[in-house]
Amino acid sequence: MDLIYQLGPILLMLVLFYFMLIRPQQKKQKETQSMRDGVKNGDEVVTIGGIYGTVTAIKDEQITIQVGADKSRFVVAKWAVGSVVKKNEKENA
Repeated sequence: MDLIYQLGPILLMLVLFYFMLIRPQQKKQKETQSMRDGVKNGDEVVTIGGIYGTVTAIKDEQITIQVGADKSRFVVAKWAVGSVVKKNEKENA
């Protein structure tokens, strides 16, 4: 019985640790991955380096984005997309 009283607080802390730290982090990772998987041609994105551009091509784990007035193109890894600023509206119309 003493063993239960000694291990109880430790187990309680582990359960709280899971629900307060680990589970929210996993949920955020899933949301980020689904956002990156949902990127389509024409979407405006921001990379994790702060580059704003429009997606022009998607190939496996690479995304080509068009940047600036001179329409320079960069090939970046899919994981480098930080957020989608504006979704392509043509597909919904």
